[in-house]
Amino acid sequence: MENRYANQSTQRRAKWWLYALLVFLVLQILMAMYYDQEPAFFNVKANAEQRAAAHNHDLMVTGFTSGATFMQVTDVLLNKPGGYMSNDVMPPFVLMDNIPNWEYGVLVQVRDFARVMRNDISRSQSQSEEDVDLTAADPKFHNDNDKWIWPRTEGRYREGQKHFHDYLTRLSDPSKPDAQFFARTDNLVTWLNLVEKRLGALSQKLSASVGQDRVNTDTGGDEVATTSTYKPSELRVQTPWLQIDDNFYEARGATWALIHFMKAVEVDFKGVLEKKNALVSMKQIVRELEAAQDTIWTPMILNGSGFGFFANHSLVMASYISRANAGVIDLRQLLEDG
Repeated sequence: MENRYANQSTQRRAKWWLYALLVFLVLQILMAMYYDQEPAFFNVKANAEQRAAAHNHDLMVTGFTSGATFMQVTDVLLNKPGGYMSNDVMPPFVLMDNIPNWEYGVLVQVRDFARVMRNDISRSQSQSEEDVDLTAADPKFHNDNDKWIWPRTEGRYREGQKHFHDYLTRLSDPSKPDAQFFARTDNLVTWLNLVEKRLGALSQKLSASVGQDRVNTDTGGDEVATTSTYKPSELRVQTPWLQIDDNFYEARGATWALIHFMKAVEVDFKGVLEKKNALVSMKQIVRELEAAQDTIWTPMILNGSGFGFFANHSLVMASYISRANAGVIDLRQLLEDG
């Protein structure tokens, strides 16, 4: 009799543990579905106006829109639902990879913009001194993106935010002319050069989703050019199956950040763009990048062949990014030659 009661008690406990496990798994799935949503766009002009009001300045100086956009992009990166996920080690975040790859795409653009702000846009010429706050902010954003032990990634990035906020405060203060934003053609071209390389790399990675035979163009046809190690004249390039969605969401994050930076640059470099008749080119680049942000209607990233029965999301994304990159190249050449 006692054995029977003991067996029944054991069975009841096992059932409760099973129910608890099922509830836990359902909650984790629901949380993952909720946090696996890409952040929405924000209006760069409205964001700049709000931050200007917070700084008690009615008139936004040149560069304030770009600085305010940088602050908001990093705010979204760190404070979206679920927070910053790339260094999380607890479920469900440790099992999620779409948003962490999206975060990395955003982070690369943040790093590039911070570096150009430090080295070029805030300086009048190569012999001038660096801005103290941008000099302090830039390396903070280059901390490992997945570090969860001290110093944690988020802490470093927030330190960079604080220094950038201090720069923005000085920039909007007429009594502190040491903080500057030089909206010149050469500074815009420097940033566009970086954008061009990033978009080109993303396009190549996305296009390799189906496997390609590529001609080795490393030496660019230069007869006397050499390389450190030998590479064949033709290469077979194919993205590993498990990495396809990683590349896709990295591209989604990069294009999301670039759309906002492009719109901010359009405001602060308006005089330069108008003089070169390049405003239309900038708007077309933004249009192509926005197309890369269209809603995904399937529960997973499909990887059909180029002209096969199933869609290939990577090739569609690569098409939009390639068109945007072509626009960036044309815009840069127009600014340099016009």
